[in-house]
Amino acid sequence: MQDWFDVAKKIESIAASAASAAGLDTTLFKADVRPADPRFGDVQINGALPYAKRQGVNPREIARSLVKALEAEPDLSGIAELSIAGPGFINIRFRPQFFLDWLKTFSDEQAFRASASLLYSQERVVVDYGSPNTAKQMHVGHIRSIVIGEAICRLLEYCGAQVTRDNHIGDWGTPYGKLFYAYKRHLDEDALKADPLGELERLYKLGSQLASEDDAVLEECREELVKLQAEDAEAMALWKNVNELSINGLKEIYDQLGVTFDHYLGESFYRDRVNQVYEELAKTGLAEESKGALVVFHPEHKRYAKQPFIIRKSDGASNYATTDLATMLYRLEHFKATRIIIVTDDRQKDHFEQLDLTTQKWFDRSDRKRPAFNHVMFGKITGDDGKPIKSRSGDPIRLKDLAAEAIERAYAVVKEKNPDLDEDELAKIAQTVGISAIKYADLSPNRTSDYVFSWEKLLSFEGNTAPYLLYAAARIQSIFRKLDPEDARNPASRASVFETEEEVALARKIMEFVGALQTTIETLRPHMLCNYLHELAGAFSGFYSANKVIVEDDGEKARRLILCERTLLALKVGLSLLGIETLERM
Repeated sequence: MQDWFDVAKKIESIAASAASAAGLDTTLFKADVRPADPRFGDVQINGALPYAKRQGVNPREIARSLVKALEAEPDLSGIAELSIAGPGFINIRFRPQFFLDWLKTFSDEQAFRASASLLYSQERVVVDYGSPNTAKQMHVGHIRSIVIGEAICRLLEYCGAQVTRDNHIGDWGTPYGKLFYAYKRHLDEDALKADPLGELERLYKLGSQLASEDDAVLEECREELVKLQAEDAEAMALWKNVNELSINGLKEIYDQLGVTFDHYLGESFYRDRVNQVYEELAKTGLAEESKGALVVFHPEHKRYAKQPFIIRKSDGASNYATTDLATMLYRLEHFKATRIIIVTDDRQKDHFEQLDLTTQKWFDRSDRKRPAFNHVMFGKITGDDGKPIKSRSGDPIRLKDLAAEAIERAYAVVKEKNPDLDEDELAKIAQTVGISAIKYADLSPNRTSDYVFSWEKLLSFEGNTAPYLLYAAARIQSIFRKLDPEDARNPASRASVFETEEEVALARKIMEFVGALQTTIETLRPHMLCNYLHELAGAFSGFYSANKVIVEDDGEKARRLILCERTLLALKVGLSLLGIETLERM
């Protein structure tokens, strides 16, 4: 038994065979199998109309000859009914037994995974996401890269890819001069112990302010930076300490969000690898001198023919372009990446377009196997005024404060709905609901769009939200808590064939699960999986409202329990791939 996507591929093959049997020119006929309007069927074959237009014949006549041949195909005739609509569209409606057999086969998470894991089993993917600067606290603007990047990693792994998570942190450069100046003169030891990132950020801001007010301070900051760039022992020891404190502070938030990175290979890691970039790009004829800088132009591109990609500044210093090119090479040679995915906001679109163009030409000219590259862009999180959201003080909202407020608000919402929960369970549920609500609010819109942040919406138990989906999963689990253990044991062996419209609609929606994963991964847009899970929960709600599960007839009860089991399975797996943990009860 196959998943929905493979069923469509099989129908394409059957249709091609039927076209040959019907006497059609198979070099011109393409089946074009796609989902049908649910009013008319499950799958539609649209190839008759374009074929008839090419041949100058009646499309319904072509469709009739195809249907006759398709009905003679034993792999299809036994599981479906065929009909013709409009100017030759062939609708295929699967019989209820087909859906029941499919659900019996896809009985556990391993069956879903086995089917999905064929999609990307040959891929070795490096996903670069998160990427904050050290010595600074993460704010709300960082959440999208973390949440979208983690979902993409989980989806790729589930679909068979070997994934490396790399947090390309900003841990080198000009800011350290100002930070070190303030650290040596104004450090609050107690504050550093209590909140390392908070204290380091305070010191950097203080150093920046003092440098802007006093040229003598600015000069001392430059001297601190020169010592670091020269790898002075004292400067390097302080740098390592700052980075260790920073990463430990970052990990506290990552742990709360359920994110673990394989590597923290920041800009500093590549500082000794930039000379190879300069040498090879010059040797291959890609780089040229322009106004004292080493740059790459792309003559074939409308803008980048004149807008240079600067890989070495006129003062001889490297920059983001240099270290990013060195990073692309390292990921190819060290991780053997077949694909590199970088998750950042859309303001960096030009930079990564030029990076990709430059890398393509560099690797092609140096006989390296070029990995596929995706820049996964995302829009801003805004308030009602359309501007990026800020705290009351006007500063960016700190990510740890956002998480704390989400948990606090979730606590109030859950307690109001279920006041009888004991305190420990209530706290656990609030933690899960609050963090899940933030994640899902970020994942459910199309990532390239800005979205308006609303506490009321993201914590609502209605609509396309995490609380709604978590509640749907918890409600199904409550059904099984009420069951006699004997009823829950292997319902597939006792199930009768689906009969009601809602049963078939739910079975059909469950069957679309792997296809939804495929679409999500192909586009690297997690909102497509969110949409599927919301539709699945809606189909279950319609089924549950119209069909009592615990009934006297054992076959009827068993088939409805199968639908409950598989819906819960798809919700659990789907939410887990989005980084969201389901709950036993709410």
